[in-house]
Amino acid sequence: MKLRLGALRAALGLALLPLLRPASAVEPVSLGLAIAGAAASALTGFISYPRLYCYFRECCLQRHDQRAAAALQENLDKKLFGQHLVNKVVVKAVKGFLSNTNAKKPLALSLHGWTGTGKNFVSKIVAESIYKRGLQSKYVHQFVATLHFPHAHSINLYKDQLQSWIRGNVSICPRSLFIFDEMDKMHAGLIDSIKPFLDYYEFLDGVSYRQAIFIFLSNAGAEKITEVALDFWRNGRTREDIQLIDIQNALSVSVFNNKNSGFWHSTLIDRNLIDYFVPFLPLEYKHVKMCVRVEIESRGYTVDEDILTRIADEMTYFPREERIYSDKGCKTVDAKLDYYYDF
Repeated sequence: MKLRLGALRAALGLALLPLLRPASAVEPVSLGLAIAGAAASALTGFISYPRLYCYFRECCLQRHDQRAAAALQENLDKKLFGQHLVNKVVVKAVKGFLSNTNAKKPLALSLHGWTGTGKNFVSKIVAESIYKRGLQSKYVHQFVATLHFPHAHSINLYKDQLQSWIRGNVSICPRSLFIFDEMDKMHAGLIDSIKPFLDYYEFLDGVSYRQAIFIFLSNAGAEKITEVALDFWRNGRTREDIQLIDIQNALSVSVFNNKNSGFWHSTLIDRNLIDYFVPFLPLEYKHVKMCVRVEIESRGYTVDEDILTRIADEMTYFPREERIYSDKGCKTVDAKLDYYYDF
């Protein structure tokens, strides 16, 4: 930032240099014209220096790939619990994609798991790692199935609107980020309308979509993820022993064949246009306690270990006999804290 401000000061200084002479030698009109010209010259230099301009105004491709990847890794390490697969896959996928100057297609990630396991949280962190304003950025676009596409009889209208929205925004910013939440509640067939944008085309009607990122969030497939996690637990293996290869294929097949999913028999899966199916494992008791601790600290309060334990104990867990996994993940932690702490 010091270099950027230095460059701006230097431009202003050079522009105003002719004015640094005795006042009696400069006529008032000439002085006014000179100042106006200097200001215009400085402004032109400011706008023509992209990095300096983008420091004050949000720009497409705002953060360098290495900075974005570092921010993503740091936030996931500090704030995401019990999701070693997510941490590994998402960081590698996003980092590799951002650093690839010759991507053959957009990046498409599909995040799956129970409510409260961190899907929305991770999509938020990805957005913030690329754009400072995160989900509030004009280059980040979030769709919620039940809000934006509620009526089955309007599916053809939704298809046209969705295509127009994506085409228009990628035309403005190639590194646009699109997040589709509640894919398990989306009408089947709707998401296939964006298939051309995720495919291996170099250009479509003069627009390239190869730098865009698409993230899909869904509860579909959570049963399959839990099944694998329970098998590992019952065989005396830790959740950290689970590898992506142990889940990903079964997860994609489960989602593809789920009639209650927006991905039911989707061409996005059939044509292998989803790069990664990312499984969010169900959270255990210890992970719930971690969530409570971080939330208390984020509010600036001293952690009361007794309250922390009571909140974790009050959560409901499954299966009924083993009581291993929280059925709501960390989703209700905020509300319970409000009850116990006099904020």
